[in-house]
Amino acid sequence: MFLQLDWFTSSTLTEVFLLVLAFVLSTVIGVERQRKLKSAGLRTHALVGLGAAVFTLVSAYGFSSVVGSSVVLDPSRIAAQIVSGIGFIGAGVIFVRQNAVTGLTTAASIWVTAGIGMACGAGMPVLAVTATALHLGAVWGLGFLGRRLRTNPKERIVVVQYKDGTGALRALLSAAAELGHEAIVTDTRQIRRGKKVPRIQAVLRFNDGIESIEPLTDKFFAIPGVVSAVVEEPDSE
Repeated sequence: MFLQLDWFTSSTLTEVFLLVLAFVLSTVIGVERQRKLKSAGLRTHALVGLGAAVFTLVSAYGFSSVVGSSVVLDPSRIAAQIVSGIGFIGAGVIFVRQNAVTGLTTAASIWVTAGIGMACGAGMPVLAVTATALHLGAVWGLGFLGRRLRTNPKERIVVVQYKDGTGALRALLSAAAELGHEAIVTDTRQIRRGKKVPRIQAVLRFNDGIESIEPLTDKFFAIPGVVSAVVEEPDSE
């Protein structure tokens, strides 16, 4: 006996619209994280929002054919599982290295993205769009305010890219020590560029009150294998 499928129902267009909206809004959030070179960027956020919307849509519309006097549908059960399950992904982007905690903002961003996907799946597009706007306002506007209120304004972060296999990281740390600065490596990742030599991207944090970062970056550029050295605003969340 073959399963009878209704490819198009009265709610199909609504479901597709909400799914696409969840994907677009999640991608917008992912772009912001990608621009800051976070471990969970564009694709991760897009997939989290899309997946949350799919689960919510399935919960809301997928079991309508079996609902009856003896079967009661509770869509909130799947929503509750999404909220708890997304914590596994969020925990995977939080790192603690040498008393420096990174990834908290990205973890919270993933959590909010799942909520936005759920709002789309539940048929609440206005809430989803508003949440996206408030999220961007928080990471941009509140980030600026947080930097103004920071108790240690001398903290500096330098993102360095260098060619793999050149021993540049050891030379970078030695160069910083020569200038009297102690650097903490908070993140490293490999960046592949086709058949070319892979690059390594390292995030160096300086907490010792550097007045001017230019002499340090100039010294970094003189190290063989170093491709770029970019100063970023501190974002330990």
